[in-house]
Amino acid sequence: MNHYTDVLKKYAVFSGRARRQEYWMFFLFNVLALIILLVLDGVLGTAPLLYSIYALAVFLPSLGVAVRRLHDTGKSGWWLLIALVPLVGGIWLLVLLATAGQQQANEYGPDPKAYAAA
Repeated sequence: MNHYTDVLKKYAVFSGRARRQEYWMFFLFNVLALIILLVLDGVLGTAPLLYSIYALAVFLPSLGVAVRRLHDTGKSGWWLLIALVPLVGGIWLLVLLATAGQQQANEYGPDPKAYAAA
């Protein structure tokens, strides 16, 4: 749960690096929350109201943690746009987000994994 709240605390931070664990735990909690809100919307008959409000609220944190995750692999945040390439773009972005980060400091900052261990 700390990974989720840490990302929300860095609401619109696009600098620095994010570990794989931070990104994927945030992704997991986000998907679970969206599913719960979708079911709740269906039960209450409010269609996509709660779902949409939550999705808009976490849009910037999601974008920020994805950019920081790409920074950890040594890529620019602009690599998110690779998902717009038909057929292979989304797969390539998934590979980039799942790739281990650089173990040494890069142009985006020190290794967050080494920093957390110290």
